[in-house]
Amino acid sequence: MISEIAYAILFSKPLIFWLGIITYLAFVFTALISVMQKKGKRILGFKWHSRMAYIALALATLHGIFALSVYFNF
Repeated sequence: MISEIAYAILFSKPLIFWLGIITYLAFVFTALISVMQKKGKRILGFKWHSRMAYIALALATLHGIFALSVYFNF
């Protein structure tokens, strides 16, 4: 059932593909907030660094569940 959701087609690619790209971008954006803060260029407040980290971890967990569902058939 979950594997069916993972392989649902969205814009001619499976959902797990898009979720992986979004997860990667969320981690890059989280790191960018911290790096820019250290350089003195504030793009967002430091509160957003921890918020984006939680969002990125949630997306990565969901992406992992989708990937495991394909191999373990759940």
